Amino acid sequence: MNCNHTTKPKFIPVLDPTFLPAVLWNRAYRAKASDARLIELALTRDDGTVFRWSSPLMARGVDDAATFFYVERMVKFLLWQKGGSRIMIAGADDVADQLAEVYSPNGARKFDRDFIGKKIFGTPIEVLAVKAEDLPQENQSTMCLGRNLAGCRIGFDLGGSDRKCAAVIDGEVVFSEEIVWDPYYQNDPQYHWDGIDDSLRRAAAHLPRVDAIGGSSAGVIINGEVRAASLFRGVSDEDFEKHVRYIFRNLQEKWGHIPFEVVNDGEVTALAGSMGLEKNAVLGVAMGTSQAAGYVDRQGHIKPWLNELAFAPIDYRPDAPLDEWSGDRGCGALYFSQQAVARLAPAAGFDFGSMPFPEQLVCVQEAMKANDSRAEKIYQTIGVYLGYAIAQYAEVYNLENLLILGRVTSGAGGEVIIEQAKNVLAVEFPELQIQLVVPDEKTKRHGQAVAAASLPSA
Repeated sequence: MNCNHTTKPKFIPVLDPTFLPAVLWNRAYRAKASDARLIELALTRDDGTVFRWSSPLMARGVDDAATFFYVERMVKFLLWQKGGSRIMIAGADDVADQLAEVYSPNGARKFDRDFIGKKIFGTPIEVLAVKAEDLPQENQSTMCLGRNLAGCRIGFDLGGSDRKCAAVIDGEVVFSEEIVWDPYYQNDPQYHWDGIDDSLRRAAAHLPRVDAIGGSSAGVIINGEVRAASLFRGVSDEDFEKHVRYIFRNLQEKWGHIPFEVVNDGEVTALAGSMGLEKNAVLGVAMGTSQAAGYVDRQGHIKPWLNELAFAPIDYRPDAPLDEWSGDRGCGALYFSQQAVARLAPAAGFDFGSMPFPEQLVCVQEAMKANDSRAEKIYQTIGVYLGYAIAQYAEVYNLENLLILGRVTSGAGGEVIIEQAKNVLAVEFPELQIQLVVPDEKTKRHGQAVAAASLPSA
């Protein structure tokens, strides 16, 4: 891959000097490709949703390794950003054949094939070489959810350590609470049902009636159906299909078939940010246990996308950090989460041994409060990552505002991350006019609950 000499970043992460920003490598490749040939791609779902992407490629035989690497990384990003199970390629049969091998049952992207394909969309990922005229046209709807504040509503948010619920009347929170729970390793789905229903009943007790219920949950939620979620990781496949997949539809039935909408927590976070900022074209990025994301388009709508940027590649060096779960390198979760803090801590000079990641983050935050330069270097490094990643996100999202939140960004460390990211954007990508914002206190306290409650129309 001979694009490397043109892709040296102007900002070098102090604790990770060999970081190779995907956005720079992609731009260098496309510049060399010019108009030699064009690849056109359609990513489709069984429900008729179609996403399109196209790009210039180098002529066959010029640098086939770089061409395949470029397409494979872009397809990986699109799969986790948009979501689909069939990849149709025109204009590059050679690349399509290689991708088919990579996404085969024993290929390098077996995890993605099974997780996105089988688990989320019900069929393994398939790669097909077709003629350009046989590619389906783009077909993606927006989900006109949210911003419905009239009436008596309940909003809830299901996380890995607590479940939040609020009673809302005409957009004002009249009751809210957090209840600690431990859903991850519970093998009886009744535990989850009882916990969610208990929170709904406790909120309902503070309303004269319940007109609608809206919620957010960690995991992949499509059309109110749970396709994959770590909250239910302890539930057997059989019980998942029988009791979990349609848990929200069944709760809706119990609650008298009132309007009831549940979406991914990242989407509600972005919606809450959009409502609080009174702006659209918002990408929300949360740095916590992992990386979560959600997007609100220019019209203020949620898109039917996965936005699972934790698995999207942002670092193209061959020896980038390895995600042991997916078996891939250089993906977002290892750069924008407490995993990233733990990965960088030894390079900064900390020796935490086998301390759990959440506790390592607390120690680094305390060191930052004490003006420990070691901690500041960790946040500076993450800030450089973020600056280049934002420019990469801007190539696939229509983006004006980036909402930054999550435990990793709290306190003085978060300020360092944002300042460093802004510097990268100003120097490397001055053409991008993207506002980096953090939620205000009102949004932090009640924004998620109000946004969730506003999802259903009633």
